[in-house]
Amino acid sequence: MKFIGITGGIGAGKSEIIHYMQKHYNCEVYLADEVAHEVQRKGTECHQKLVQLLGGEILNADGEIERKKMAEIIFNNPKLLKRVNALIHPAVQNYLLTHLELARKSGMIDLFVVEAALLIETGYKDLVDEMWYVHADPDIRAERLRKSRGYSEQKIDQIMKSQLSEDAFRNACDFVIENNGDVCETFQQIDKKLEAYAWKE
Repeated sequence: MKFIGITGGIGAGKSEIIHYMQKHYNCEVYLADEVAHEVQRKGTECHQKLVQLLGGEILNADGEIERKKMAEIIFNNPKLLKRVNALIHPAVQNYLLTHLELARKSGMIDLFVVEAALLIETGYKDLVDEMWYVHADPDIRAERLRKSRGYSEQKIDQIMKSQLSEDAFRNACDFVIENNGDVCETFQQIDKKLEAYAWKE
């Protein structure tokens, strides 16, 4: 079983690639954003620590953390954001490593895949067997974000500037998937990368 991290800037098409791999390969996939929500649920250690740090006002009527309220508190407060991330990122990593070990023991999974924009920044380079970078040109990414999410030019520019540079992504990754246009060509790159494995459909 290989542990693969898939990363790339916003609008690069990571989700599209994940869906293809789920359909055609025997893989277990985790989206880091979804895992982050899971580890913040009521009753978890991370939930308790976040409430201690930010106060009970971040909770909704059910006692769950309301992400919008939490975002409002840490917005424009880099020091507090850093402390929040220092609680969430290790919890996400522990969750993933626990499930990785279970997948290895089961012997039934060929690819254990984790997807996130911040895999490199949060230290996954030292954990995964391979880091894959999904690349698309900035103008193509911007167009996708305008169409699919209705983002303004200002928001797109702000998010792109906050993420790693093209060189930083390429230097940290073992494999680059070019996803500028024809999805069939994109999928062929994945198939070629994995064609040596007998479990390909």
